[in-house]
Amino acid sequence: MKYRSTRGAKDNALTSPAAIIQGLAQDGGLYVPVDFPKANFQLEDLPKLSYKQISAMIISLFFDDFSKDQIKSAVINAYSEQWDDRSIVPIEKHNDNFYMELFHGPTLAFKDIALQMLPQLMTRAVQIEKIDRDIIILTATSGDTGTASMRGFANQKGTRVIVFYPEGGVSPVQLKQMLSQHGDNLEAIAIKGNFDDAQTEVKKIFNDENFRKKLNQNGFQFSSANSMNIGRLVPQISYYLYTYGQLVRRREINLGDKVNFTVPTGNFGDILAGYYAEKLGLPINKLICASNENNVLTDFFAKGEYDKRRKFHFTNAPAMDILVSSNLERLLFDLYDKDNEKIASLMNQLTQRGHYQVDKEVLDKLQTIFAAGFATEDEVKEEIHRVYNYDRYVIDPHTAVGSYVAQQYKSKTNDQTPMVIVSTASPYKFPETVYEAITGRVCPQTGVAAIKKLHDELGGQLSIGVRTLFDHEPHVEKVIDPVNMEAAISSILDLKQFI
Repeated sequence: MKYRSTRGAKDNALTSPAAIIQGLAQDGGLYVPVDFPKANFQLEDLPKLSYKQISAMIISLFFDDFSKDQIKSAVINAYSEQWDDRSIVPIEKHNDNFYMELFHGPTLAFKDIALQMLPQLMTRAVQIEKIDRDIIILTATSGDTGTASMRGFANQKGTRVIVFYPEGGVSPVQLKQMLSQHGDNLEAIAIKGNFDDAQTEVKKIFNDENFRKKLNQNGFQFSSANSMNIGRLVPQISYYLYTYGQLVRRREINLGDKVNFTVPTGNFGDILAGYYAEKLGLPINKLICASNENNVLTDFFAKGEYDKRRKFHFTNAPAMDILVSSNLERLLFDLYDKDNEKIASLMNQLTQRGHYQVDKEVLDKLQTIFAAGFATEDEVKEEIHRVYNYDRYVIDPHTAVGSYVAQQYKSKTNDQTPMVIVSTASPYKFPETVYEAITGRVCPQTGVAAIKKLHDELGGQLSIGVRTLFDHEPHVEKVIDPVNMEAAISSILDLKQFI
């Protein structure tokens, strides 16, 4: 398997270990397979396989430069005792919907699925490529990626993690997790601005050739833990296959039946993994893209125009507070039949003008595969209340966005296809919103104190991941302007200027 940039010629393709280490292509594009692989499994295999087995199967399919032993050890390390459910991805049924719970890892969010695996792939990729420089994981986060990448790479030899996040743009629990994560190789810094400001600057730094040379001369090189990194995206395909297999195994569906997946998404990586699962032969009827009030994707799927020139909203589903959905580029590359020049042109229009319009033929393809909707902050709280009221099932605000959009989609279309809602975070990660939604009262505390308040209301056992939030004291928050991000990196790494 070789990997090429969405904006470059395929004769510049890299091996999978090199693409994982590189993270983002030097031309600003994202790495995608030169030739999308053919499935190495039969649909009837899925109900018989554990999550670890499916994960190993997908990793070996996309990253065939890794040996069987390397993949086996990576999977064992990634999905071990740090998960509070042995199945890794339990599936709950409530009110005729299936909730795919992706939050049973150490940082209580779906990012753990990939970010427990990525460090395993990265360290093995460095060995395969015989890299003698330290890998600097440079990442912008709207909350969960920062926490999960810091947890995944903590004290990993030969790596450093530098995370930038929007000041006031993450939840109190997300902030506590980032600022209290232990590891000598970890840094988290707030920027004055929103996630898009952080992500734009990170991409600019990645593509700064002079800074890249300076890094290399000092014995470092960049990589990313964002879903821009193909090593982060591919592990996410596994949970779509696993969930389908489990529904067949539980006799909720018959083998070959189609299902719908509603995915709360901001950067578009999570739902793109579902699209890749469908390309591998998974019987998916619709992938339903669920947004919060930053509903740029909802409008895009309706009209084919991607327009980031709009008000940015800080919402109660902060991990989705994004106006530039990076992984959409990979989808468009596929739908434009690998026309890298067209993709480079569209992305340039987005940077220069703030918007672009896709061709009608591409819009028709998009609307065949995808549907889209969004939820306001009030609708998020109403949905948490509705689901809890129905049978005492508690969901977080991001899952509530998905659940609300799924209900709206079913009402609008009368589509009877079985519905899976991708549940992306623990309700204890956003206790203030969940407490208010369930009780009708504003939570008098924030952060860890709010977790205790919510737990008093709900009862039951707290997971290990939630309990650890009570144990560590956070560092003092550092806040900088986005224009100073490159200087901050230089200072952290103590870079010497070479000529």
